[in-house]
Amino acid sequence: MIDRYTLPEIGKIWEDENKFRIWLDIELLACEAQAKSGRIPEAALEEIRAKANFEASRILEIEAEVHHDVIAFLTNVAEYVGEPARFIHYGMTSSDVLDTALAMQMKQAGELILKKTDRLIEVLKQKALQYKDTVMVGRSHGVHAEPLTFGFKIAVWYGEMLRNRERLLQAVKTVSVGKISGAVGTFAHLEPFVEEYVCEKLGLQPAAVSTQILQRDRHAEYLAMLAILAATLEKISLEIRHLQRTEVLEVEEPFGSRQKGSSAMPHKKNPILSERISGMARLLRGNLVAALENVALWHERDISHSSVERVILPDATITVYYMLEKTRYILEGMQVNAGRMRENLESGRGLIFSQSILLSLVDKGVSREEAYRLVQRNAMKVWQRQTTLLQALKSDPEVLSHLSERELEEICNLDNRIRNINVSFKRLGLLS
Repeated sequence: MIDRYTLPEIGKIWEDENKFRIWLDIELLACEAQAKSGRIPEAALEEIRAKANFEASRILEIEAEVHHDVIAFLTNVAEYVGEPARFIHYGMTSSDVLDTALAMQMKQAGELILKKTDRLIEVLKQKALQYKDTVMVGRSHGVHAEPLTFGFKIAVWYGEMLRNRERLLQAVKTVSVGKISGAVGTFAHLEPFVEEYVCEKLGLQPAAVSTQILQRDRHAEYLAMLAILAATLEKISLEIRHLQRTEVLEVEEPFGSRQKGSSAMPHKKNPILSERISGMARLLRGNLVAALENVALWHERDISHSSVERVILPDATITVYYMLEKTRYILEGMQVNAGRMRENLESGRGLIFSQSILLSLVDKGVSREEAYRLVQRNAMKVWQRQTTLLQALKSDPEVLSHLSERELEEICNLDNRIRNINVSFKRLGLLS
């Protein structure tokens, strides 16, 4: 991922220094396990522990010659260790190191993403309660439908983020698996104890079964959960983009005092952060497709997945982490124009009460088809800007034959339309 979107704490996870450090930890733990099994002399283990080290630039220099990253790493470590280095990597294959280390990196990144997710969930909770009673119009197909509150809209996002958190927890668990089982995964030259020991020390589970690699359905699940999380963030950003349109102007993302919106038009305040989040979600969906393609490999392994994962796993985790941070920033600093929300709701001249009138006529014994005809006939007058729905209904003798003017006024009471919103807040645990 480019520096523009890389926050340092998650970027470090994917740097060579961290990767090689995990590789060395795996090799040293394997040596410890081999020593416990009597395969490596204790004196050799002590010397390996004391001397083992690496230099990232030297590893890359060797790799340029041998074209094999793990061999380059082992060669460099051996330059530090000397003769006892012959015991390092004993009975192991490259993927024992690569896949177990990758699991560690994905676990580290996932835990950071979970922390960022928790921060966003807390902000959503606060904002949902803050705007619980801020009335606005709900829209379907972009057209005024029924009234709701801005807090209710945010509560929907809150509930979705809670589900994202549960999915992400499971995905991190799924990838927190290591393998030290040798070529094709049969423990032909390794005791299973080595794998169990290394994984326990690293905080991973040993794979129940593996080939020469960990199976890539795990990685695909991880990417799928990140893509779904990104889709939720896009959903939030897309809503803010719509609500910031000049014709709507109910919500605006933060705009700094020295910020510029356009090189040509000084008046512009564009939802650039929300648009950025929408665009970045597309990257995650693309990464997921690539991860799914990695599941099917030749026999017990091939290497076609490797080049893909070097790109998509750092990029996906870094991208989602950045998106979570920017979404939190937007929600914390957004401007909410409650007056404009009310103005827009009232601009429909009462059309939001059409369903209420329809159901009230049905309650009076009118067939649904006839009730629909009566309400729609008067609603069309409102669309033509001739009147309000209440005025049109009061002027319709057929309607008045079933509902009095007083009843019509009571039905067109906004408070009656949003009285049950608290049910959802209680179900989400936002209200007791």
